[in-house]
Amino acid sequence: MSAVILLLMVFFGTLPSGGSTGDECPLELLELKERIQKLNYELIIGEWTLMYLRTHHRYRPESKLDNTALPTLPSTGGNLLVHDRDCSELFDRLRPESGFYRIRPDTTLEPFLVYCDMEDGGGWTVVQKRCNGKVDFNRDWEEYKNGFGHFKSRKDEFWLGNDHIHSLLYRGEKVMKIDLMDWNGEKSYAMYDNFKVADEKDKYRLYFGMYSGRAGDALSGGSSMVDQWSASHSGMQFSTKKQDNDRYLQGNCAVENMGGWWYNRCHAANLNGKFYRGGKYTAKHDNGVVWSTWRGFWYSLRHTSMKVRPTAFMDSQGSGAGPNI
Repeated sequence: MSAVILLLMVFFGTLPSGGSTGDECPLELLELKERIQKLNYELIIGEWTLMYLRTHHRYRPESKLDNTALPTLPSTGGNLLVHDRDCSELFDRLRPESGFYRIRPDTTLEPFLVYCDMEDGGGWTVVQKRCNGKVDFNRDWEEYKNGFGHFKSRKDEFWLGNDHIHSLLYRGEKVMKIDLMDWNGEKSYAMYDNFKVADEKDKYRLYFGMYSGRAGDALSGGSSMVDQWSASHSGMQFSTKKQDNDRYLQGNCAVENMGGWWYNRCHAANLNGKFYRGGKYTAKHDNGVVWSTWRGFWYSLRHTSMKVRPTAFMDSQGSGAGPNI
């Protein structure tokens, strides 16, 4: 495009600038000149956009140049190069701020949009977020498979999608950190080594290793052997309201607990449950946003966030109770 504009500008420079003759069309020449100026401006915009994408690996729709809005970046697909397999690689490469970025854990699949938490040591890829109850998590199998929610601001709620979560976790060892906050603003967390989710053929079966943290090991069902037999989520397949893969013979845990999850008979953690405001709630089933080893079965949490990064990732700040979520 630059060469075309240059040739046209040279052409204009050779035209006579004096009065009109029988062969001249001043109005058409003026229109052509305006078109060339517009093309030149679009070229500047395009070069700036390309430079920004190469540098930051994402695009800010709110950015402007000469008060003209730039085109938005597609959230998935397209021909844009995506080099980072997860947020930890992006953090190592650019040290960017927290926000939404495109990653590509598997080169055979299309890139997809994720929220990267670059605080709390940095490099976290967030797979689940609850904070305001605006998104209904009582969804069917396909929605949990592909993901749902809003992916625009840090206060949006979402489930990344079981296919995407599997692609993030199946290569190498990953640590899962679960940030929790109650309705008084008190925070806690749980961490699990070697966190993995199988593919759809195995119904996204859940595996995890050692627990550490302050919120208690709810994914293992708690400290009691009896509770662990009926409530441990280790080795459980994923269930939704129309895909009953739990071990509860008398019903469907996903229906009772109003969310998709790795239910047993049924749960000790239910982070995709119904969002009750205020904390304590009363219902037929303990179907709130529950982490039972911290606030019990009948307390629905205000904020939750599930995020992963490689076990070998070394951050400079360490991981404690986590940032504001």
